[in-house]
Amino acid sequence: MRFDAAVRVFGKAAILAGLPALLMLTPCPATAGSRDLVVVTVDRARIARIPEKTQTLVIGQPGIADVTMLKNSGMGVITGKSFGETNLIALDGEGNMLGEWIIRVGADRADLLVQNGLNRESYICAPDCLPTVELSDSKTIATDRAAAVTAHMGFSAGK
Repeated sequence: MRFDAAVRVFGKAAILAGLPALLMLTPCPATAGSRDLVVVTVDRARIARIPEKTQTLVIGQPGIADVTMLKNSGMGVITGKSFGETNLIALDGEGNMLGEWIIRVGADRADLLVQNGLNRESYICAPDCLPTVELSDSKTIATDRAAAVTAHMGFSAGK
């Protein structure tokens, strides 16, 4: 059954509740015990195992992380592009979901939230605070930071 059909029949909460049994993506080797979360540092790559029979990898927010499948190896390369979190979904050749993981870009850091009236800004700090974008950040802050990420991606792509 395709994931979108399963959601219509069982509901998203029921599907997501069953995901831990399906998770096979394993970071190599530093956080091998952490199967639900893959931590990557911005502007760095990390090798991860992917489920057998994976034909397609989908990244939720390509501005945060990029993923490339290595042919015939059962491995993938996850590259951190910007601070934040996104998800990664593995699909087989028929579009069936094989697994889903959270990709967190940035080292283990303390989060800082700055609330100025109705305007909110988010940072990841350790030892220096770096801006990140959360859904509840003010529109101006989010737009400015998204533009900065786009510019950064242009620099890192060699354009």
